[in-house]
Amino acid sequence: MPNSNAKLRCNNRGGQEAGRRELVSRSLQSAQHCLEDQDFGTAYAHYLLVLNLAPELKSSVKETFQFTLFKWAEELDSLARIQDLFNCYEQALELYPNDEVICNSMGEHLFRMGFRDEAAGYFHKAVKLNPDFADAKENFYRVANWLVERWHFIMLNDTKRNLTYLKAIENAVQSGCKSVLDIGTGTGILSMFAKKAGASFVYACELSKTMYELARDVVAANNMEGEIKLLHLKSLDVEIPKHIPERVSLVVTETVDAGLFGEGIVESLIHAWEHLLLQPK
Repeated sequence: MPNSNAKLRCNNRGGQEAGRRELVSRSLQSAQHCLEDQDFGTAYAHYLLVLNLAPELKSSVKETFQFTLFKWAEELDSLARIQDLFNCYEQALELYPNDEVICNSMGEHLFRMGFRDEAAGYFHKAVKLNPDFADAKENFYRVANWLVERWHFIMLNDTKRNLTYLKAIENAVQSGCKSVLDIGTGTGILSMFAKKAGASFVYACELSKTMYELARDVVAANNMEGEIKLLHLKSLDVEIPKHIPERVSLVVTETVDAGLFGEGIVESLIHAWEHLLLQPK
């Protein structure tokens, strides 16, 4: 009897596997016919089924799947079916999470729709996945020009100003301020000043996704990624101990342009003073 049960289970598994292979084969044929008829939506649905049933085929159907996705996305865009378009890309990235071509294409759609910060994130990921991907690099630099305020470049090249900030931070750290929060870190320069001055703990928050990613790259390029904790948050949303373990002894910031009004720097500093900064005894 046990042998009979084992044989039955084996037959069932064999039948299920044969059924799976048959369904995958038919779906691939149907997808090809749909492509020939330029029915990209149905072809895309067939490929989704194939890739979920047979993940071992990911490599072999990758290019055709990409072609189908991009054609179907163009149709959805022309029909203003924006949510359906994004859903398709999310499905595709679940199947191919490290595909730079899909990431770049998603970024292009986001950029055209005005979601520039989100687009920059996808372009940046594509470049990270493949540093030689020329289209992604060009797209990332293009969107960065929209998002990185021009005054960042002016400030970074102002040697006198930077040395003044460096000296002030060094004085504060040497006088006992060992934990630092940098509000609106931008490129991360003040955070790096604090760390180089000897601060034990340095935290930096940045609301812009593009500037946050840029700060990560700059900090990593200076071999400080393990020494400065970067938070993609507005300072008003920073919580203890969720984001930083305890109150800090020094807050630094240089959000002094239109952000003085638009990003609520006054409220940010009040919040930092009341909730994040050590109070004098």
